[in-house]
Amino acid sequence: MNSPAPVTVASSVLERLPLSGWHWRLVVLVGIGTFFDLYEVFLGGVLAPVLAKEFGLGTLGKSMVIAAGFAGMFIGANVLSIAADRLGRRRVFILNLLVYSVFSFAAAFSPNIETFLVLRVIAGIGLGAELVLVDTYLAEFMPAKNRGRMTAWAYTIGFLGVPLAALLGGKLVARQEFLGIDGWRWLLLFGGLGAVFIMAVRTMLPESPRWLESRGRHAEARAVVESVTAKVAVSDLTVPETASASGDEARSVAEALGIAFRDYRKRTVMLVIFQVLQTVAYYGFGTLAPLVLVSKGFEVTESLGYAALAFAGYPLGSLISVPLVERFERKHLIIASALGIAVCGIVFAASTNVVVIVVAGFLLTAVSNIFSNGFHIYQAEIFPTAIRSTASGVCYSLSRATSTVMPFIAVPALAALGPVAVFSGSAALIVLLCLDVGLLGPRSTGLALEQVQQQP
Repeated sequence: MNSPAPVTVASSVLERLPLSGWHWRLVVLVGIGTFFDLYEVFLGGVLAPVLAKEFGLGTLGKSMVIAAGFAGMFIGANVLSIAADRLGRRRVFILNLLVYSVFSFAAAFSPNIETFLVLRVIAGIGLGAELVLVDTYLAEFMPAKNRGRMTAWAYTIGFLGVPLAALLGGKLVARQEFLGIDGWRWLLLFGGLGAVFIMAVRTMLPESPRWLESRGRHAEARAVVESVTAKVAVSDLTVPETASASGDEARSVAEALGIAFRDYRKRTVMLVIFQVLQTVAYYGFGTLAPLVLVSKGFEVTESLGYAALAFAGYPLGSLISVPLVERFERKHLIIASALGIAVCGIVFAASTNVVVIVVAGFLLTAVSNIFSNGFHIYQAEIFPTAIRSTASGVCYSLSRATSTVMPFIAVPALAALGPVAVFSGSAALIVLLCLDVGLLGPRSTGLALEQVQQQP
């Protein structure tokens, strides 16, 4: 069993606050930030068949279009998630969106594929740690009994970006040009709206008091807690005068990872294996679906329309997850939904009937987001505050690395072996993922973050 976690001002007060309008506003603001990340993640799969025609790309070129954003995200997940444990959750959350928005906007005016790929990599850096920060930020503010549900609501808002990416892709590609600008370029310009969002909310997001305490900044943490308590309008809740120091404070990346692999070895190994395998389970369908439909003989604009219908399952699945993430143990929900992905993926790949394709795709995306919300909540719960962003971010970066490599394997395999073989191979890897979580993952549902740390 890990050493007992200290009870701090932040944890003692935040865990006792009733759910309020303040909590909901925080969820909405963070959810809008999540929107841009999830819009971008699935944009590569939408752009690949479009740019294949625009720039005359072959299999390698299409793979690079998908991989470019993920390559940047791998860098960002390592660098910026570590920065969040050093500089603060709020500051890096805003920095992420700013970098993404500026370079997404710039990529819209790319004169050639080379410039496009470079700018996509840089934009991806900005988003690399965004979801890790969302998970961490909400976990550190929300009471244990509502933590999963509120995080799931934030992702439900964010996942509206996924069908939007495919729907806008189909509409804009079909028009070729709008106001003298190529349709696909408007998809990238839309991402630049993140900068407008930053300007609107930069003063509305407080710093995490749990993080402030982990850095020894107790007066600032107390001020944030008092401010939140006042906004929630709880008059009979006293804020303690003193706070316990965190026993897991880490001053360097090496120390943070040392704590993760020494004191939390079992769950760290679990998350490393999980993040490599979950890429195949989750991002494989989202990035390959338009290409699979084209391989079945559909036109690009048709395939994007069908993908948009299937992708509508992402926000719906996220909505369905809201009551489930608190009703069932998180690790068990992850396993059950992963198996659902495997089954629906094979049906989608094998079918030639349009109705079955869309229904299977819709069900797959719906169950995918029960899976996704479950693991995003889970990964933010299993490490202590001082190393939470670094440990979960470095592990999460492996999913981005796998996503970078995956198109160079999956796209040629799709062309050579067909969708059934590709999705059957994915199903086999999903079974390994389930064994990993089932055997090595700790329980977390309904427990305060400090309680989760004490489990073996």
